[in-house]
Amino acid sequence: MQKTMIQQNYEAYQAEDQAVWQLLFKRQWENLQDKAVAELWPSLKAAQPSLNGQEIPNFKQLSPLLQKEQNFSIELVPGLIPVEAFFALLAQRRFPSSTWLRKMEELDYLEEPDMFHDTFGHIPLLFNAQYANFMQEFGRIGLQVAHLPQAVAALERLYWFTIEFGVCQNAQGQKIYGAGILSSFGESIQVHKGQNCEFRPFVLESVLKHHFNKHEMQSVYYCLDDFQSLFGLLKEVEQRLLTLA
Repeated sequence: MQKTMIQQNYEAYQAEDQAVWQLLFKRQWENLQDKAVAELWPSLKAAQPSLNGQEIPNFKQLSPLLQKEQNFSIELVPGLIPVEAFFALLAQRRFPSSTWLRKMEELDYLEEPDMFHDTFGHIPLLFNAQYANFMQEFGRIGLQVAHLPQAVAALERLYWFTIEFGVCQNAQGQKIYGAGILSSFGESIQVHKGQNCEFRPFVLESVLKHHFNKHEMQSVYYCLDDFQSLFGLLKEVEQRLLTLA
C-alpha cells in the first residue's frame, strides 16, 4: 500500500487552534479521572511529552515515540479513508490520524472525527502492547475478509462497539475505553451517569449484528467485564467471519 504522503503543516495552526486543543485536553483529562479504564493513564503518561495539554501534538515527535514503544506509527490522512485501506494500515501497525482540529464553536459536535478524537481518543491506548497487537490483528482479519461485504459490516460493528464506543462494567460501575467516548465530554458523562442509554452484556453474536447510528450519541453500549476481555475476542471473530466465505 502506498503511503498517503499527507503532511502536518504545524505552522498553519493558529492561536485559536492551540486554545481549542488546550481546552479539550484539560477538560477531558479532568473529566475522565473517574470514568476511564485504569489502563488509559499509564498509556497517556507514556505518550508524554509528545501528547499533552500544552500544545497541539507534533506528529514528527509523537509517531517516532509510538514507533519506539510499540513498533506502531501514525499515518496522516485527510479524513475518513476506505475501509480496506484502513485494514491495511492497521495490519502494518500504522494508525491513521487526521491533522485538522475542530473550531471553538464545534467543541461538542463534529460531522467526522478530527485530530483530537484520533490522538486523544485512540493513540494513547496504542502505547499498551496488548491493545496495539489487537489492532494489528484486527487489520489482518479485515484484509482477509475485505472481499466479503457481510463480513466487513460485521467487523465494522465490532470496531464500533469496542474500539470506538467500548465500555467495561463491573461492581464499580461503567469504565470507558472506546475512543469515541474518551474524546467526547457529553458522551463520557452520559455513560458515567447511565442516562439515556442501555448497557448490555457483551454477546459477540449480538454485537456483530447490531446496526449503529454515527450521527448521535449511542443509546446502547455492549459491556465487557474488564479491559483484558477485549483481547480474547478476535479468534472467535475470525472463525465466524470465515464461515461467510
